[in-house]
Amino acid sequence: MTETQERKTSPLIWVGFLVSLVITIALLVISPEWFWVPLPFVLTFMVLGMNKI
Repeated sequence: MTETQERKTSPLIWVGFLVSLVITIALLVISPEWFWVPLPFVLTFMVLGMNKI
């Protein structure tokens, strides 16, 4: 793939980002000491959604 071509982001990646974000916020409210567990998923889906990797 050349530099000028842009990859399209799958909507499923953004759904994964939103679901993991909701889980992270819920854990932050319910059990703050466990909010970091889904944090890697939030960051990974965000980076994939922005086509950075």
